[in-house]
Amino acid sequence: LSYPGNSSNRHTLHSYCTMIHLLCTHQMLIEAKSLIQVVVSRKGKDSASDVFEAILETKGTQRSDFYVFSGLMIAYLESGFVRDAVQCFRLTKQHKIRVPFDTCRKVLEHLMEFRYFKLVWDFYKEVLECGYPASLYFFNILMQRFCKEGEMRLAQSVFDAITKWGLRPSVVSFNTLINGYIKLGDLDEGFRLKSAMHASGAQPDVYTYSILINGLCKEGKLDEANELFNEMLDNGLVPNGVTFTTLIHGHCKNEKVDLAMEIYKQMLSQGLSPDLITYNTLIYGLCKKGELKQVHDLIDEMIMNGLKPDKISYTTLIDGSCKEGDLEIALELRNKMIQESIRLDDVAYTALISCLCREGRASDAEKMLREMLSVGLKPDNGTYTMIINEFCKKRDSKTASKLLREMQRDGPLPGVVT
Repeated sequence: LSYPGNSSNRHTLHSYCTMIHLLCTHQMLIEAKSLIQVVVSRKGKDSASDVFEAILETKGTQRSDFYVFSGLMIAYLESGFVRDAVQCFRLTKQHKIRVPFDTCRKVLEHLMEFRYFKLVWDFYKEVLECGYPASLYFFNILMQRFCKEGEMRLAQSVFDAITKWGLRPSVVSFNTLINGYIKLGDLDEGFRLKSAMHASGAQPDVYTYSILINGLCKEGKLDEANELFNEMLDNGLVPNGVTFTTLIHGHCKNEKVDLAMEIYKQMLSQGLSPDLITYNTLIYGLCKKGELKQVHDLIDEMIMNGLKPDKISYTTLIDGSCKEGDLEIALELRNKMIQESIRLDDVAYTALISCLCREGRASDAEKMLREMLSVGLKPDNGTYTMIINEFCKKRDSKTASKLLREMQRDGPLPGVVT
C-alpha cells in the first residue's frame, strides 16, 4: 500500500480491490477511500463496468458492499466521471446491492452541475424505482432548478409524477411551476395551475398571487392585475412588499403614475415599509411624467425612512431634471453623487451634456465630456455630435474640428449628421 507506484511491487486491479474490501471490513474507511481514488484515477473514464466487476469478484465473504460501492460512486464523481457514477448505480441495482440515498443525492447534484437535466430526472426515477422513499421536498427542488433553467417540460414531468409516487403537490409545488411558466410569459398555463390548486384543495397564497400579478403587469394587463389584487384581499390575504412593488412597477411602466401613487399610499396604510426598489420605481414614473416636485418630496420621505438615494435614484432624477430643463438641480445632484462617492454612468453624463448644450454652454458641455472620458466611459456618436453642433453654432470651428478628429481617432466614428 505504501508503494503503489513502485514497478517491482506493482498491484493489479484485483489486488487493489481485495485490499479495499479488507480495509472496509476493518472500518479503515479513510484508507479505503484513498485506495478507491487511486483505482479510479488509474483506470480513468468509462471504467465503471471493469472496476465494478473486479470488486464483485474479490468480495468473497467480506461484508463491505455498503462502503465499497458507495465509495466507488463518490470517487468517480470527484474525478468528474459522472456517467461512470451513474453506471455504478445501475450495476448495484442489477446485483441487488443498496447504496445510501445520500450517495444518490450527490450524483444528482453533480448531474445538475454539469447541466445534464434530462439525465437528472431519469436518474431520480431510477432511484425511486429501487424503493428509495419519495420526497416532496426533493421533487420541489428538482422543479425549482428545471424552472430556473427554462426546462418546463421536465419541470411539468416532475410535477405530474408527484401523485404517482403517493404524494400530494403542496402550495410550494404549484408556486414553483406557476413561476416557471410566468417567467416564460405563459399566463394561460399559470392560471390553469391556479385553478388546479383550488381543485386539489391547496389554497393560493400571497406568493401565488404576486407571481400572477407580476405576469399580468409585464403583459400590460393592469385591469386584470388589479382584479387579482382585489381577489387576494377578498380571500383574506395580506399583500407583502413584493406584491405592492410589482403593481407599482406595472403602473409606472404603463405611465399610470397616479394609480401607482395610490397603491404606494395603500402600502403605507398596511404598515409596510417601501424599499429602495419601490422608491426608485416611483421616482422613475414621476420623472417620466415631469412631476419633479413630487419626486423631491418622495426622496425627502425616503431619507426620513432611513433609506439613502443610490446611483439609480440620482441618475433617474438627473435625467428627469435635464429633460425638464432644470440644469441647476441636475448639476447639484451630480455634485451630491461625487460627494457620496457614487460614480456617474453614461446616462447621467449624456443627460447633463445634452442639457448644457440646450443652454448654449458648449465649453461646460466639453468639460463634462472630458470628465466622462476620465472615468473610463465612452461617449456615443450622438453625445459628440451635440457638442460639435453647439461649437459650430458659436462659430468655433477650431474646437468643433478638434472634437471631430478625436472621434475619428478614438471612436465612435462620426455619422452623417456629425
